[in-house]
Amino acid sequence: MLSNINNIGFIGCGKMGGAIISGVLKSGFTKLVGVEANKELAESASKRLGISVITDSQQVAEISDVIFMALKPQYILECVNNIKEKISGTGKILVSVAAGVTTEQIENTTGGSISVIRIMPNTPALIGEGVFGVAKGRYATEEQVDTIKSLLKNIGTCIDIEENQIDIVTALSGSGPAFFYKIINEMALGAQKLGLEYDKALMFALKTATGSAKMIEQSDVPVETLISNVATKGGCTAVGVEYMDSVHTGVIFEELIKNTTDKAAALGKGK
Repeated sequence: MLSNINNIGFIGCGKMGGAIISGVLKSGFTKLVGVEANKELAESASKRLGISVITDSQQVAEISDVIFMALKPQYILECVNNIKEKISGTGKILVSVAAGVTTEQIENTTGGSISVIRIMPNTPALIGEGVFGVAKGRYATEEQVDTIKSLLKNIGTCIDIEENQIDIVTALSGSGPAFFYKIINEMALGAQKLGLEYDKALMFALKTATGSAKMIEQSDVPVETLISNVATKGGCTAVGVEYMDSVHTGVIFEELIKNTTDKAAALGKGK
């Protein structure tokens, strides 16, 4: 799949763009070039990532067969408008990492039948443990989607989704790390208040979280059964689960995902 690609461009080489660049390099593909807004940022990114980074997005778009746009949502359409003459009608693949901006908006901005794929990553990609929602636009092919997934395989798991689900994925996995950090930290703080040193409490909380996640991942047992296996009737865990139910944590998390999803959708509308 990668044999047909001569160069891969990255417009935006910050944390997420840099993580994707590192993953692509691990796949053995080395023909990468990046773009940053000014010479100072470009030189810094080049040293940090070990690839050529320049300031001319049109030049990168012209020479690249795949172009990742790792920019904030408010800059995506401006970027597409700037490079559209270099990409329209060329068979290039345009990959957007931004929340809220649809493939249709990007396609309309190009004025042509450009292949657009949206991905929604999360920050654990920085340590090779990310998860990517992958949605294709109207003109992208399944083969092109497979190409992008093969470029991302070294930094995370790719899951195919419909584009109308991507705002939900933004809330669940894109924003999700912050929610899990908060849960782990607050569990540790709760233990600290009862007399356990914070550093030890944090280690207990995070190792319990990672171990529990692996149990779900590696087991065929439904999550509800895993819960009941620990929360035996009359035990201390059951008391904790009953308390969670009494304060309606299910509603809290439902509203958490809904509110975050609504914000993700609003980003594409400039809100």
